[in-house]
Amino acid sequence: MSEVLRLIKVGIADVKIGSAPDKIRTSGLGSCVGVILYDEVKRVAGMAHVMLPDSTMAKQGRINRFKYADTAMDDLLGMLIEAGASKFRLKSKLAGGAQMFHFKSESDLMRIGPRNVEAVKKKLLHYRIPIISEDVGGKSGRTIVFDPETSRLHIRKVNHGEVTI
Repeated sequence: MSEVLRLIKVGIADVKIGSAPDKIRTSGLGSCVGVILYDEVKRVAGMAHVMLPDSTMAKQGRINRFKYADTAMDDLLGMLIEAGASKFRLKSKLAGGAQMFHFKSESDLMRIGPRNVEAVKKKLLHYRIPIISEDVGGKSGRTIVFDPETSRLHIRKVNHGEVTI
């Protein structure tokens, strides 16, 4: 009997996990960053679609923790460990973080894509999770699909073709 393949869709400001043979997908990565954490032995993986670098930017009250690099990464790590992944075997892959628009002012506030990438990398360093590969920056939007079976990340860039890392 063959296993049923599911395509797990991760929305904007969302986090989901899955295991082989499922695949995990998100689209609409402009300045947002797609962060994949995976355990090759357990063949379990998770993806966060991060919109902003830091939850302290949020207004007071209830926030969507999946929207921010700092809180989304904490939650994704916890979900994977609960699903049986080993924190010490986790690896990561990144995509997105484009600078979608050009502004006359090079204000740091307008550098959302690069700031998202920096925030994610800082959090990965904190957890000592190695980045195996990345496709970040530029000016193009991306759609990504991760396969926990092969640990490959397929990336489709608007007007720039496709690549697998």
